[in-house]
Amino acid sequence: MTLRARDIRQTFLDFFAGHGHAAVASGPLVPADDPTLFFTNAGMVQFKGLFLGEERRDYVRATTAQPCLRVAGKHNDLEEVGRTPRHHTLFEMLGNFSFGDYFKADAIALAWELLTRKFGIPADRLVATVYEKDDEAEQLWTRFLPRERIFRFGEKDNFWAMGDTGPCGPCSELHFDWTPTTTPPTRADVESGRFWEVWNLVFMQFNRSADGTMTPLAKPSIDTGMGLERLCAVLQGKRSNYETDLFAPLIARIEQVTGRSYTQGDAPHDVSIRVIADHIRATAFLIAGGVLPSNEGRGYVLRRIMRRAIRHGRMLGRREAFFAEILPALIEEMGGAYPELPQHRAFIDEVMRNEEARFLATLENGLAILNEAFTELAQQQSQLLPGAVAFKLYDTFGFPKDLTEDIAKEHGVAIDHAGFEVCMERQRAQARVHWKGSGAGTLADAYRVLQQQGVRSVFRGYTDDVATGQIVTLLRDGVAVAEARVGDAVEVVTDRSPFYAEQGGQIGDTGTLFGPDGEVEISDTQRPYAGIIVHRGRVVQGHVHASDAVRLVIDAERRNQIRKHHTATHLLHQALRAALGEHVKQAGSLVAPDRLRFDFAHFAPLTADQITEIEREANRIIQENITLAIREEPKQVALARGAMAFFGEKYGDVVRVVEVPGYSIELCGGTHARATGDIGAVKVVSEGSVGAGVRRIEAVCGRALIAYLQSLEGEQRDLAGLLKVGPQEVTGKVRKLLEQVKEMERELRAARQRTATGAAQGDNAVRVVNGVKVMARVVPDVDPKTLRTLGDQYKQQLGSGIVALATVRDGKASVVVMVTKDLCDRYPAPQLIQPLVAALGGTGGGRPDLAQGGGTQVEALVSALANFFSAGQ
Repeated sequence: MTLRARDIRQTFLDFFAGHGHAAVASGPLVPADDPTLFFTNAGMVQFKGLFLGEERRDYVRATTAQPCLRVAGKHNDLEEVGRTPRHHTLFEMLGNFSFGDYFKADAIALAWELLTRKFGIPADRLVATVYEKDDEAEQLWTRFLPRERIFRFGEKDNFWAMGDTGPCGPCSELHFDWTPTTTPPTRADVESGRFWEVWNLVFMQFNRSADGTMTPLAKPSIDTGMGLERLCAVLQGKRSNYETDLFAPLIARIEQVTGRSYTQGDAPHDVSIRVIADHIRATAFLIAGGVLPSNEGRGYVLRRIMRRAIRHGRMLGRREAFFAEILPALIEEMGGAYPELPQHRAFIDEVMRNEEARFLATLENGLAILNEAFTELAQQQSQLLPGAVAFKLYDTFGFPKDLTEDIAKEHGVAIDHAGFEVCMERQRAQARVHWKGSGAGTLADAYRVLQQQGVRSVFRGYTDDVATGQIVTLLRDGVAVAEARVGDAVEVVTDRSPFYAEQGGQIGDTGTLFGPDGEVEISDTQRPYAGIIVHRGRVVQGHVHASDAVRLVIDAERRNQIRKHHTATHLLHQALRAALGEHVKQAGSLVAPDRLRFDFAHFAPLTADQITEIEREANRIIQENITLAIREEPKQVALARGAMAFFGEKYGDVVRVVEVPGYSIELCGGTHARATGDIGAVKVVSEGSVGAGVRRIEAVCGRALIAYLQSLEGEQRDLAGLLKVGPQEVTGKVRKLLEQVKEMERELRAARQRTATGAAQGDNAVRVVNGVKVMARVVPDVDPKTLRTLGDQYKQQLGSGIVALATVRDGKASVVVMVTKDLCDRYPAPQLIQPLVAALGGTGGGRPDLAQGGGTQVEALVSALANFFSAGQ
């Protein structure tokens, strides 16, 4: 009987669990605390600290099934997805790992036993490759394979390194032979498509220094990786990963949604179906990992994957939204192995629908611009799409450059990348934002040494505001010192501390460290590595020594206000979910003594009524004065009880659970109030957008709430004084003044319109070009609304014709182009406005009968209007 993918995955994990390996849950697709990686791209990523000796766990063997994403840097094969049988954006890496436990002999023996005995692959269908200098590995393989089925390859193929420096070592690959013969295979056979690499065994045994020196590791380790998709193809006898049961349910659903049949061939519609089947997997896992579509960083990668799939749906004839309709088939197939998919189902669905709606709203206009550009290039006998066109599609219509490049290739056209980058750099200069990775900045080497030595700071702050301890290391300017004196800025690590180190949105504690001969004022507390607490401050009295016994005292009142705001954050999170829906997930937070900030996934501004409802719900729980239940338990137990895990956070196997019984339950390492009543009350002070699909609320409680209310009261008194009314009469007085201002604005606008209309009727603004009546003129100092009103009037006067009006205000030109209905097909307004806004250094667009735009190069306005709709058009 053919094994299904889910059985193959579980058989792999069970096999290694039966050989003493801890079955570890997959790590996040967005690596936590790792500034070097964009996405998790290998199974070993979550164990990186173990391999580097920076982290310790209670096991020395592990096995995982890890979703990986390779769509950035040297692994960017996105354009090959759907066109080959094995390229994917997201794939599952099956792996077994040894952290200084077993090495080559056992790794090879386990691999052979699993493939040949457990999965039943015939020995004569396998060959092994080894590093050309690894005699030991070759000799070990001869226990299972004849020497003629073992091949040596160079460093490019059979040597692995974590980077230019650091852990590295030779590797050995196992390849499956699709067309076995009685003749022994040759090296050329292995390099051809006849063999598929199915498993890579990395023997991590050296540390490479900057000068290239290879030093043997004290504890050689094993890191293996086997793609589930390829293994399924081999065990199910399929020459394409897309023909396995991993993809079959997705393809069947795509056939239903699009009405197109999959023929397993290379026809364009087959390619499109494969692209969609692949991209739905990457999309769902990225969103479940907290990534949202955007024009920057990881969000840009997600957006380009999604929009590439949506366009392929259009190529299949699907004009309406469809992408989210495939999600249930994916969750049915993979939700058992990856509970984050069903857990975040509603959220994933809403993000997908929102992004598809945004893209479909501009897709037609974007494709029209591209088709027009392709026509012009054909007339010019050019095969290079201007960078400005590609950038406009990116900036105005949301076309990722890669998508434009895909479409261009289908027309035999390349993109002017240099021109695109010039436009992009111009935009970056206006609002420069760089991706910084997911971790902190450069860490002092002293902390790395402490981590490797197993040094830990015991945190006592959950129960104590004061603790005694001993200084483990004392740093000044990042260098370990024996002593620090008055005025020195220092970083202090102690073996015990009540100070909370900044983590999970909660800022670090402040306070005082008292030594036998000196005193340090602590201004911040950080955690460079798990378990190490760093107190940053300045010596304010005497001197301190690197081995002093010390007394650590936090600012208790400040911590008390932080506790209140942290618990209030949990209440608001649950209240938001109750008011808006379960798709609401945390996307960032800040917990401070004077405020809280909470970012969450949602796609519309909150109404005043919704904010009131959220406040009322949170304050209801505060008034019930519920005592919090806080405990530690296995992560899987907590998740099974409904505990919410926050995006981007790194959790161990045992987690701290903070529960407001009967209301909310979350995984959280922060400090909290004893009971909800300690908060007093909570008030939302602001709500707004911080990005596509992400909203932010800020709120205050405790002392900060009293200060906020007193400030509002003071402002109201001041305003009442300015208006010369009582505090209760302010609203009525302001409303009356606003009505007066609106009336004056209406009168001013009408006067300007009368002036502009009279001027137009009195000049010779209408000309005839190619039999078409055209009015193109500057209207002095009117707002865009008036400009459109005038355009409507002039269009009615013309009966049939084209109107182009422009005005200048505050150093910027605004342009409107209107076309009567009988001319829209021949002369669409968005096309006519382009030369105008290009001359002004701006952008524009709109409907066939109306387009609007503008720019800052106002000096070109008169000339641009004079040349508008020239005889050559």
